[in-house]
Amino acid sequence: MKTRRDFLSESFSSVTGFGVAAAFSALGGRFALGEHAQTTRDLIPVKDETTGLELIRLPEGFRYVTYGWTGDVMSDGLKTPSSHDGMGVVSEDDGILTMVRNHEVSSDQPAWAVNYGSPFDSRAGGGCTTLKFDGKQGKWLDSFASLAGTSRNCAGGVTPWGTWLTAEETVLGIGAIDTYNNNAKRLFEQDHGWIFEVDPAGVKQPMPLKDMGRFVHEAVAIDRLTGIVYETEDRRTSGFYRFLPHEKGTLSAGGKLQIAEVIGHDDLRGTVKSMASFDVRWHSIADPTLAHTPGLDRLDELGVFKQGKRLGGTTFARLEGCWSGEGMIYFDATSGGGAKAGQIWQYDPQNEKLTMLFESPGNEILNMPDNLCVNPHGGLALCEDGDYGDNEFPQRIHLLSQEGKLTPLALNDVQLAGQKSFNGDFRGKEWAGATFSPDGKWLFANIQTPGITFAITGPWKSLA
Repeated sequence: MKTRRDFLSESFSSVTGFGVAAAFSALGGRFALGEHAQTTRDLIPVKDETTGLELIRLPEGFRYVTYGWTGDVMSDGLKTPSSHDGMGVVSEDDGILTMVRNHEVSSDQPAWAVNYGSPFDSRAGGGCTTLKFDGKQGKWLDSFASLAGTSRNCAGGVTPWGTWLTAEETVLGIGAIDTYNNNAKRLFEQDHGWIFEVDPAGVKQPMPLKDMGRFVHEAVAIDRLTGIVYETEDRRTSGFYRFLPHEKGTLSAGGKLQIAEVIGHDDLRGTVKSMASFDVRWHSIADPTLAHTPGLDRLDELGVFKQGKRLGGTTFARLEGCWSGEGMIYFDATSGGGAKAGQIWQYDPQNEKLTMLFESPGNEILNMPDNLCVNPHGGLALCEDGDYGDNEFPQRIHLLSQEGKLTPLALNDVQLAGQKSFNGDFRGKEWAGATFSPDGKWLFANIQTPGITFAITGPWKSLA
């Protein structure tokens, strides 16, 4: 039996990890010659084994089972919250997989009435739920709330010791005016913009990890060798950060937040040559809790970033997904590149090198990657959250292989007419929360709206 601590250190940093330089050099070469990725014509409608509905399209031989739709009653009696987002498998015990799922609820509605403890903020409607899945039987088992009273829980990341780090994609707090919502005054009773550590069994007293920074968070990834935590920021002008804990594996003991400077490059939001590699150095943030730039009439949500920028920090375009594997940190810039369709970056902590793995030449190839994870079969899984017009580009999950092959795995085809009490065309809603079982058999992912969790399996070797 694997313990929680053993689980991720064995699973996603193993021999199934990510080959890089030669593979992605080949990818860039193929696009330079005018070749294209596999198209969605290779995907076919497949019925959900839970509802019988054709919700997504997959390669031939693949199947899926859904669970935890918004509004479904969980095992603790609460209704499943909406806005499914980041997610990670945190442990495995004799085939039983435990994962934690974020809910990107940003309104100041009453917090969930959890029965194991208290919410962080009684006026915040976001948080996390825990799900269990029998990987041997291919069956969902149960789900329950594990963190309540947080806001806009977007992405996050797994820890080597079997917990989940959930990150708030907001810095709204007590008395805040929400400029994205008709200048409404928020009713929050706590300040937000933090990372929280989530025990999958439930958090009795949520505690913000303030030294990890207060900004518009997205994802996090931990370097298992050093215990350093890497963080992304989802802003048009965003930074790439790392957190150096005082005690490895004990984030609550505090530490130091730093921003990356890509030497010689103040701004990397535009076109970057494939496989270009840059040296990186780091600068410490004096006040990681500063949400806004002092002296401005309008609250800008850039208090941390602008501190780092003054020290030499490099600007990226909307950094989102972040994952560790084979000693590397992978992250994407959702709107980065000349086409503003996305960039995939690799950071090498041991050699302090940042490398451009892939820049999308257009939305038809890769449409603004968001959440990502390392694929145990080799490569990365990329969730799209891109522009969607006239049903031209329904959102997809892609596999980016070690050999540089970009393959669409799943296409959002959710169109409902009263089924599960939902109506509408949801094909433009984002994929999120991609995470694999350690044996690579199952890929779990969410469609954020109407809020559905998928377990996908099939002949993975056929996609190589």
